Amino acid sequence: MASHLFTPIRLRELTLKNRVIISPLCQFSAIDGNAVPWHWAHIGQFAQSGAGLCILEATAVSAVGRITPGCLGLYSDDNEAALTRLLKDTRTFSDMPMGIQLDHAGRKASTRPTWDLPKGNNVPDEEGGWKPEGPSPEPFTPAWRTPIELDAAGLARVRDEFVESTRRADRCGFDLIEIHAAHGYLLHEFCSPLTNHRTDAYGGDLMGRLRFPLEVAKAMRDAFPAHKPIGVRITGEDWVEGGLTLDDAVVFAKALKDIGIDYVTPSAGNVAPGMKLPKVVPGYMVHFAEKVKREAGITTMTVGMIYDPHHAEQIVASGVADMVAIGRAIMDNPRWPWHAATALGERIDTPKQYARSSPQHWPAYAQVHGVQLRAGEGVMSHATRE
Repeated sequence: MASHLFTPIRLRELTLKNRVIISPLCQFSAIDGNAVPWHWAHIGQFAQSGAGLCILEATAVSAVGRITPGCLGLYSDDNEAALTRLLKDTRTFSDMPMGIQLDHAGRKASTRPTWDLPKGNNVPDEEGGWKPEGPSPEPFTPAWRTPIELDAAGLARVRDEFVESTRRADRCGFDLIEIHAAHGYLLHEFCSPLTNHRTDAYGGDLMGRLRFPLEVAKAMRDAFPAHKPIGVRITGEDWVEGGLTLDDAVVFAKALKDIGIDYVTPSAGNVAPGMKLPKVVPGYMVHFAEKVKREAGITTMTVGMIYDPHHAEQIVASGVADMVAIGRAIMDNPRWPWHAATALGERIDTPKQYARSSPQHWPAYAQVHGVQLRAGEGVMSHATRE
């Protein structure tokens, strides 16, 4: 029986060979927003993996919108040139579609990378830090910087920054854009009642709070070629009392679908302190995608500690979600899709240079080189030459 995980899926005119998606994975290694050799190594290994799509890490639409000083950006000509080179080089050896996640960190900007957090969250001015901006002038905690509240001119500027980065992404050659509206960053901050205390048209009830993210998404959709898809990472729940709920996520997803967004990826949390997480087990956020897909009628990608290929297969086969985003598992094992395909009895493209190392190619290798695999064994180190 054919694997559901390794069947194609079409998003507008982009066809993905399978439903395994490499999730955006922040590296905090850019210089002035520019990709550096680390990104060539990081993305290069994933481009050989056989996944259906790779989405580059959260990439800021402005210098102020970076999470850390080391975050990728797509707000300058230098940023654009670096990412154009990265894609051009990657495509000399891989035809994997490449997406990019565009983001503005909001009040969570000017923070340290994960490995520097013992020094404190915010980067001080003397170390290159800056003043963040957000929907309301309230810091994440009293120890964090207080953001500048975006006024009407600020909102127009940020919307235009998302649009300009969208145009740059197209010129770079990206096949897909994912808008980051989760994890406590700017667009999520507008959505959540925990962080949006505005009294103008961009605050108040749910539709008022969704107004700015929807305006941004619509402007980006209008600026991106019609044949290329756009998705949005949204929030399933804030996991803080009084925050966003899964029902709110359904409303947001329906509104996004209405303006031409092609898929959503429901994630959760990180918008405010005091989160009360559920038991964190593999697939602990899959139910978000299930409800959103069922009730909003939109294509969904799911996330959340999905490590086992059979688990990923079950998610897609049952119709709970249309795509599975793999993050930590593929950082740990950049060949995850190779092994997943073998486990599920499928064959996927692998680089010819590495073919003799891939389990799916061992029988052919054995035939050509006169190697006999022992019955029941699946490892070349257990092979013998007659």
